[in-house]
Amino acid sequence: MAQNKNIEVCVITGGASGIGGACARELSARGLPVVIADINPRGKEVAKSIGGDFYTLDVTDDENVNTCAATIERDLGPVKHLINCAGVLQQPQPPETLSMDIWDKVVNVDQRGTYLSSVAFAKYMIERETGSITNIASITANRSVPLHSYAPAKAAVVAITECLAAEWGPHGVRVNAVSPGHTLTPALESAIKTGKRDPDLLSRNALGRMVKADEVAKAVAFLISDDAAAITGVNLPVDCGWLVSTSWTTYGGLRKSND
Repeated sequence: MAQNKNIEVCVITGGASGIGGACARELSARGLPVVIADINPRGKEVAKSIGGDFYTLDVTDDENVNTCAATIERDLGPVKHLINCAGVLQQPQPPETLSMDIWDKVVNVDQRGTYLSSVAFAKYMIERETGSITNIASITANRSVPLHSYAPAKAAVVAITECLAAEWGPHGVRVNAVSPGHTLTPALESAIKTGKRDPDLLSRNALGRMVKADEVAKAVAFLISDDAAAITGVNLPVDCGWLVSTSWTTYGGLRKSND
């Protein structure tokens, strides 16, 4: 893509697969110039398929993140939107069997990486007094779950979102979060098939199904659009009603549609 200072670039960290890949396809279809920034080289193929660009990005590497942000700004023009999708999952397990290596990896990618990427790209948005950042959090940030590194890291992402929204709002930069429910990504689908996750995830919410990755992407597209110009600091659940359903287990669970 040739440099064009009038282009409002959209950078998606972790855009090589899953929700990040869905965001890349959705935003490209809406006419936005998309950059996939990912440690996974598969992102090159995804970027090529949508007519976008690919840059190698390791969100745990301070120097790499800052250099990547500067290089994209130099090569392609102003970054108007940043979508922080880079993240790693954690299998449910008791804390006494959860290694600190796994705990540190999840926190470094999901929490620290989100903060580091936000600061690196926001520097340029602040100078122009315009921009948006959307962080992918999780419904696990709002409930007690046996994910003792992942859930706290995602709760921190929500807190980071609120703090940065207040900090950068006066500079014209909006910061929001989307909290997906159980989303049928290849990673989760594989975990269900191999018995690592409960297949009943399909029905344990108000709508009785899992979230589709493109549904999360559509929520992101709304939050970065002018239609959401007055929205900042929010955490938008996209969960098919999981959050409103969990407490019903105390009363025997959700009533069937014919009850």
